[in-house]
Amino acid sequence: MSRYRLYPTPEQAAGMETHCEQARFVWNLAREQHRWYRRWKGPAPNYFVQARQLTEARAEFDWLARGSIIIQQQALKDFATAMANFFAGTHRHPGFRKKGRHEGFRVVAVKPSNVRRVNRRWSEVRVPKVGWVRFRRSRAVPDARSYRVTLDRSGRWHLGFAAIPAPGTGSVVGVDRGVAVSAALSTGELLSCPGLRSKEAERLRRLQRRLARAKPKSNRRAKLNVRIGRLRAREVGRRKDWAEKISTGLARRFDVIRVEDLRIRNMARSAKGTVVEPGRNVRQKAGLNRRILAHGWGVLVQRLEEKAPGRVEKVNPVFTSQRCSACAHVARENRESQAVFRCAACGYAGNADVNAARNIAAGHAVTALGRRRVAEACEPRTPHEAPPLLVGVE
Repeated sequence: MSRYRLYPTPEQAAGMETHCEQARFVWNLAREQHRWYRRWKGPAPNYFVQARQLTEARAEFDWLARGSIIIQQQALKDFATAMANFFAGTHRHPGFRKKGRHEGFRVVAVKPSNVRRVNRRWSEVRVPKVGWVRFRRSRAVPDARSYRVTLDRSGRWHLGFAAIPAPGTGSVVGVDRGVAVSAALSTGELLSCPGLRSKEAERLRRLQRRLARAKPKSNRRAKLNVRIGRLRAREVGRRKDWAEKISTGLARRFDVIRVEDLRIRNMARSAKGTVVEPGRNVRQKAGLNRRILAHGWGVLVQRLEEKAPGRVEKVNPVFTSQRCSACAHVARENRESQAVFRCAACGYAGNADVNAARNIAAGHAVTALGRRRVAEACEPRTPHEAPPLLVGVE
């Protein structure tokens, strides 16, 4: 999905906010129906049943009738897709959408005439019942049949077009995510996610100190929260912009994109423990958690899966940083430091993150072996002895 910044007029923004409210209302109503259904009551209503109920609701309530039926029906389709993904075991159960957090709607069956170019920097998209809305032409606009309009917490509107087609060259890339380097590619590229500049970070620290001294529910505290929110929004905007550009480039350049299957939520969990069993190195772990979240690990893979559906493969991350991409020798001594990899068997030396990305690109899942074979793979070997390739081994 290629993302662009929308610049609606106040009247257009009000109309799109109404679309967001109606799409959220339809989604939550469908979610409420499934919440109250039980096995003894029969099957829960599917999309076609809910679409007929939506037609009846539009005939009774003018607030829904004044909106776009295309957007409201698409909200039902999105919910049906979310439920299908849940029953397939690939996604969690869809929850309720909240105001201020889930602001957006989707438009399908988009014709080429619904997007037009104004000049070199600006283009326009036709939004149902709103009209032509300007957006910044920061890159070439894809020939997509659907798009999604979203509103972030800082009041900025964005436009995202559908999936990017594969190049068809059969190329494969591996992506290794880290805290020193945000993303290392198997091609040797090292990518860093931008954050706040040094002066901006210092300003944020000063504002947070002043906020800690401000009285609760005071005007001064409210103003400080607004100033801190602007800096945070700037940081989040840069991280999202970086993720959009990198994911778009990877989706256009490679047919298959392999990443580590990381549980980021568990990795970034607090280590403070409980009163009975307090944690250790809590401040150090908190700093690591902030660095993990600041490098955009999750948003990068999320955008890749949306822009290249079916082309993103997740590889088990075990031993990918200790395995030599040249001779397949696995040893803890291979990883000399955070950035240096030197194989103890063949003498191959290079960047540690790039070496891990090449293992990910090859799809070598060391843990595909049994427990006994994993232990054997970790044992030291002679320079001419290497473990077998580990793909597809039961």
